[in-house]
Amino acid sequence: MIQLYFAPGACSFVPHVALEAAKAEFEPKLVKLHRAEHRTPEYLAMNPNAQVPVLVVDGKPLTQIVAICDYLDRRFPQAGFLPAETWERAQALSQLAWMNNTPHPTMTRVFFSERYAETEAGQKEVKQRAAQEFRGYLGRVQAMIPGNGPYWFGDRISFHDAYAFTLLRWGGYAGIDPSSLPAYKAYVERVMQAEPVEAAMARERIALDTYKG
Repeated sequence: MIQLYFAPGACSFVPHVALEAAKAEFEPKLVKLHRAEHRTPEYLAMNPNAQVPVLVVDGKPLTQIVAICDYLDRRFPQAGFLPAETWERAQALSQLAWMNNTPHPTMTRVFFSERYAETEAGQKEVKQRAAQEFRGYLGRVQAMIPGNGPYWFGDRISFHDAYAFTLLRWGGYAGIDPSSLPAYKAYVERVMQAEPVEAAMARERIALDTYKG
């Protein structure tokens, strides 16, 4: 029995897409962050960090996106989420870890600037600087996208595709027009047409366009 605790538009979108791509039987469990459901005693017992995603397998919780992706790749090898060759797999995990530990936490300063400054002026500066950094990171993602197929690893949907979509979508909240990254946007638009991505987007009720120019 697999359960995925997710919040719409969060990085939990990555394993959400993967479970759809693997055609896995799983129970999606919506976590309403605006109602602080991630801070209830029951949720904190699964994840003391009060974060999504949490993957529960036969009653045992697994946290941290890279660990969850590694588990899903090994659990569903037929899906080909990561390259099979040892070095290429390690490189792919390195890319995934970078997405998770560099651009991802930078957006935390945009979403929760009050954690980093007390005054309104300070919070505005925090957001502006984080947005500038994030724009640079999106440029790096655009440069990383391989050109050997419609998706990151050719003709199969992977974690990287779902994370790349998530990061570009978040950019809109930082005032970054996805059209300013044309190759990235074109790639994500292809990704969005894949059936697993469409299914996860529909369940989460999200779209790419978060930019308000």
